[in-house]
Amino acid sequence: MRMRRKPNLEARIEKCAHLLAGRPEDLRGRWLKSFGFGELRLELGCGKGRFTVETAKAAPDVLFVAFEKTANVMVTALERAAGEGLQNVRFSSVYVNDLTEYFEPGELSRIYLNFPDPWPSERHAKRRLTGLIYLKQYAQALRPGGEIHLKTDNLPLYEYSLREFEYSGFEILEDMRDIHKDGPAGVLTDYELKFHGAGLPIHQCRARATMP
Repeated sequence: MRMRRKPNLEARIEKCAHLLAGRPEDLRGRWLKSFGFGELRLELGCGKGRFTVETAKAAPDVLFVAFEKTANVMVTALERAAGEGLQNVRFSSVYVNDLTEYFEPGELSRIYLNFPDPWPSERHAKRRLTGLIYLKQYAQALRPGGEIHLKTDNLPLYEYSLREFEYSGFEILEDMRDIHKDGPAGVLTDYELKFHGAGLPIHQCRARATMP
């Protein structure tokens, strides 16, 4: 089902223009210098921004970049961040094929992959954000010791991702199944709240980039 376009979309986005990075490729290698921070983290597919905003609030000295390909969804994230008065988040409505177009080698300290599309069909496996092609890009953009944090409700994708991390030379630091079995843990995304409310187990892992 196609999402209904939000009313006054352009005007609402323009109102939050101070939080936009309209051409993130122009900031490649200059993110931290341009905005005056010492650490840079990326969220791929921020959705409505609940996780983005709450995580950024907890780490005001870190610059968070949030990519969301659908502006109709991203506007909610923008408005949440603006409503909290955050200065350490920048959003961009881009579809990422090659992360190295936007970040220099070693520029990122952490990448968040929250509930990426599982692309269950094998013929679509190359589109999975935890596949080898993408992991090579992440490894290049991450500084040595940088981390990828993955959360998903899809167990086949989770197990596939663990294998791909290991094949790509990432070190698995944390492998947690059903992370909310004893109650909500950490910052939840909007989707995660729904999944948890429906009794679906959520899986989470952390993987560390190693030296080439």
